[in-house]
Amino acid sequence: MSSTAGTDITVSTREWRLPGGPGGTGQLSARAWAAQGAQPEWLAVLVHGYGEHIGRYDHVAEHLCASGAAVYGLDHRGHGNSSGERVLVDDFAGVVEDVHRVVTQARTAYRSLPLVLIGHSMGGMIAARYAQEHAADLAGLVLSGPVLGRWSTVDRLLALETIPDLPIDTATLSRDPAVGAAYAADDLVWHGPFKPATLRALNTELARITAAGRTALPLLWLHGSDDRLVAIADTRVGIDAFAGDDTAVRIFPGARHEVFNETNRAEVLDEVARFAARCAARP
Repeated sequence: MSSTAGTDITVSTREWRLPGGPGGTGQLSARAWAAQGAQPEWLAVLVHGYGEHIGRYDHVAEHLCASGAAVYGLDHRGHGNSSGERVLVDDFAGVVEDVHRVVTQARTAYRSLPLVLIGHSMGGMIAARYAQEHAADLAGLVLSGPVLGRWSTVDRLLALETIPDLPIDTATLSRDPAVGAAYAADDLVWHGPFKPATLRALNTELARITAAGRTALPLLWLHGSDDRLVAIADTRVGIDAFAGDDTAVRIFPGARHEVFNETNRAEVLDEVARFAARCAARP
């Protein structure tokens, strides 16, 4: 439980485990945030990126709760506190269904609220595919630095005989050095190399999204202009094939990969909240 900075709102957090993973045989770690004493106006489900975990989104959830949301999320299979071999995903179709398990649980508590799905990086890819398969669940979609269309890094790594075990340059995450320091010290973050099966599954899922075509959902694409992990040029290929008529784009000057952790994070999160409010108001 915590108080959100700059507000009088106290946000409570609940954690639990639910079946998921391959064939539903694993255990997924899930989390929910809600403002105490307030009735939410919309529902958000957060979808985290590669190698990280949903605990890194506490401040995102608290900001959204202060903006009228109830928020849910989970650690993907092989990530954070969820079961499974670390960062191994052989088919992202299963990860999309894990997200659906959390959406279903969120709906048991908030049956009528409009839902906005918010995915970052690899989580943006997962969220985009979810939007194609479960569009009726959603009022809107937010993609932050999404892996979409192509990811040149994957092709470069798969061309190597051995994938190098090199830690990420944490300076590429944010202009705030505290973000990189916290990432490097976080035991729930994966600090090892990519696994070939996961890279192949990423390419397969990107191809599925492109083949499935455009979304009719309202879409907000956020990206840092200095994102050196997921290049804007790569993502734009995917956006051009995926985005529908109701698409808003915000490229933040100088920002790096994790725009929700950037030095102007409040501006970014306010943009998300405004977009969600518009989605929630749609008939």
